[in-house]
Amino acid sequence: MKKAILVLSDGLFFEGQSFGAEGETFGEVVFNTAMSGYQEILSDPSYRGQIVTLTYTQIGNYGINAIDVESSDGPKVNGFVVKESFTDRSNWRASKSLGQYLKEYGIVAIQGIDTRALTAHLRDFGSKMGIISTESADPVKLYLRLKESPGIEGVDLVKEVTTRKPYEWTEMVWGHDKNVVRPSPALKVVVYDFGVKYNILRHLYTEGFDVTVVPATTPAGAVIEMAPHGVLLSNGPGDPEAVTYAIENTKKLLGKLPIFGICLGHQILGLALGGNTFKLKFGHHGANHPVKDLQTGRIGITSQNHNYCVDVNGLRGQVGLTHVNLYDGTAEGMRHVELPAFSVQYHPEASPGPNDSTYLFGRFRDMISGSAISESAVSESKI
Repeated sequence: MKKAILVLSDGLFFEGQSFGAEGETFGEVVFNTAMSGYQEILSDPSYRGQIVTLTYTQIGNYGINAIDVESSDGPKVNGFVVKESFTDRSNWRASKSLGQYLKEYGIVAIQGIDTRALTAHLRDFGSKMGIISTESADPVKLYLRLKESPGIEGVDLVKEVTTRKPYEWTEMVWGHDKNVVRPSPALKVVVYDFGVKYNILRHLYTEGFDVTVVPATTPAGAVIEMAPHGVLLSNGPGDPEAVTYAIENTKKLLGKLPIFGICLGHQILGLALGGNTFKLKFGHHGANHPVKDLQTGRIGITSQNHNYCVDVNGLRGQVGLTHVNLYDGTAEGMRHVELPAFSVQYHPEASPGPNDSTYLFGRFRDMISGSAISESAVSESKI
């Protein structure tokens, strides 16, 4: 295998072997604690601009198939880091190895490094910009190049991953029961594609929504003219404050249509309401984060992928806190006290991860149809 090197912006570096495309790549280095689901992680548009490190040690053992993707046109990550990759694949659906997949789409990747040491460093000192290179083995030269490269804060990454034209979605959630009947009547929902994952669309369609996906820059007036029953603000990558057009469009839609925000969509909603966002030390990336639903008291294990958080306390009087992360106490959900609008910071659609929070798609339908949990159930608790 060709040698590869990973250099962080604070000077720490790791030497390993290349198992993806040759070349160099820059990105913010983060770690994900999921034990499986690497294909879904690689194809999640929310990872645009990031180099993803998986904490689980053996990656690639079930290969890559044509079905388990969360977006079109291949991986969206800037780079990939694992302890050990596998060329042999055990899953009967697999059509290629992980390494072949990464090479096909030009994704630079490194293996054979101490990912536990890297993860501990990021945990202690925060996410760092990094460079993976197969072209140079000199960490000093790569460090200097990295210091000259721009970061991703303040950069609009949504424009890189959003759809270029509207489309309809008609695929249900995967399952063994082929006789599942969608709820009726069908409700029309418009999805703002800030980097939407396919499994969000599957859940919406299965829940009885007729789904239309539109580009991130679609004017609010154009959405209103489509006469939907509701609007979903999707997940997506990067700094929410950089997506100014999404914030402005959301302001115009508030009070006119019911709104459900997921991940970046949650942050966009918070900013549209006049709130603020702040960057977490190393973000939340994984499939095992416990979150408490303050409306029901139930705790779900959730899939997460975000670096920013909404300051819900700064919106006191406008929204109520609905979900809390039990790892660090940060806000994971909110609901407007008057308008039909709510959002969560995590990924209820999973893929990868547990399905504990899929009830939120039903809650969206209930809100639209007027049978939602009463506003009095929304907690005003502090974080």
